[in-house]
Amino acid sequence: MGKGCITATKYFLFLFNLLFFLFGALIMGFGLWILLDNQSFIAVLQEESNTLKVASYMLIGVGGLSMLMGFLGCVGSIYEIRCLLGLYFTCLLLILIAQVTAGVLVYFQRDLLKQEMASIVNNITVHYTGENKTADVAWDYIQKTIQCCGWTDPGNWTDNIKIKNSSEILFPCSCRNDSISPQQPGDLQMTGLCESETPQWPIYSKGCVTSVEDWLLNNCGVILGICIGVAVVELLGMILAMCLCKSVLQEDYTKVPRY
Repeated sequence: MGKGCITATKYFLFLFNLLFFLFGALIMGFGLWILLDNQSFIAVLQEESNTLKVASYMLIGVGGLSMLMGFLGCVGSIYEIRCLLGLYFTCLLLILIAQVTAGVLVYFQRDLLKQEMASIVNNITVHYTGENKTADVAWDYIQKTIQCCGWTDPGNWTDNIKIKNSSEILFPCSCRNDSISPQQPGDLQMTGLCESETPQWPIYSKGCVTSVEDWLLNNCGVILGICIGVAVVELLGMILAMCLCKSVLQEDYTKVPRY
């Protein structure tokens, strides 16, 4: 391989590793968002599901490792360090295998994840008190924003312990349908349980399952796009690293003095 080709390969590898570093930062940022977000359905799942917490830590770890690999790839390509390029290639291969394995597991476990999601929400509605628990506040925000009530339907709230044991007619304030029962001026209660003046709750009639699933599917598309982008950059990085490593070896042998 000529000197110009080696130089071109070196700088292309540097560029792809820079992109790889940025994609790793995106994955790490997404993991941090899952861990720290408190105003979306992710907060509801994160509060009750250890699986999601573990997944967020894994995303942060993979993102951090991807950033490190991108940095090592940049250094290895610029200074043509064969050992570093070989280590970089091996780490990229392991990361790619881990990503494909994780994707396959999530795909085949999607029905189980859906059941776990329904179980988590039902557990929240049963033990809901209206206090400042992260899951309660996040679920109130979802119901008010999406204009829905309960998981499959508003009947899920009839199993709430506080509603069942109260002598008053209570309903979740975040389910209030303003077209049926407009809030009075100064009545800004958005969380907790409200008292109904009639036996029929003035609430939204549809459940949140469809809207939440659509929301998750939309976000899964973003995640999938990021993962595919990372995988493409990883493959290109592996190919370029292998080519550059081979070229550096050839260049070293040609530089050996002949007597």
